Amino acid sequence: MKLIITGATGMVGEGVLIEALKSPQVDKVLVISRKKIGMVHEKLEQLLLSDFFEIGSQLNGLSGYDACCFCLGVSSVGMKEADYRRLTYDLTLNFAQAILPNNPKMTFMYISGSATDSTEKGKMMWARVKGKTENDLMQLGFKDCYCFRPGYLQPTPGQKNKLFFYKWIGWMYPLFETIARKYVSRLSELGVAMLYVAEHGYNRKVIEVNDIHLINEKLKNEK
Repeated sequence: MKLIITGATGMVGEGVLIEALKSPQVDKVLVISRKKIGMVHEKLEQLLLSDFFEIGSQLNGLSGYDACCFCLGVSSVGMKEADYRRLTYDLTLNFAQAILPNNPKMTFMYISGSATDSTEKGKMMWARVKGKTENDLMQLGFKDCYCFRPGYLQPTPGQKNKLFFYKWIGWMYPLFETIARKYVSRLSELGVAMLYVAEHGYNRKVIEVNDIHLINEKLKNEK
């Protein structure tokens, strides 16, 4: 597969990138980001965009990609709805619409979040915005589109990009996994699930934490 990843300078994107570079199913990974990721690999290429709202012709030459893992996102904490919508809905749709014309056979995979509101009418602002983003992405016309809704994610050992509080609570992950498995997964499991779905598809367009576990268990059983 030829794969595009956004958000690789953040925790989720970096975790997905690590799995993509390890995978024998992936021949090439193009990271599109605002700043250099500081990583070198024979499969890896990088395209720097200073502004994801001013893509212009910078993506015109990108064609023949099999899948995109869109892992770029922001926290809604302390943000007004208009600002959050611009950096979530507008930014994501802008990118997807720019890359679609030259990649109509692409599978587009969007990192959403657990408890996203598909009705777009709930009380939680971030959940409504994420829900509209999911809904409209699925209508754009990609060969396939899947929305992943992870909950708590345990970073991959050695990751550079992770939130500071993982230093204090990361050791508790085995407990989280025991008492709240349907809400938690390892970031490596999310990456593996995204690569599997990119290659094989899935029977649901919205992929929850339980689906991430099921995909990983299936792959382990096939080994």
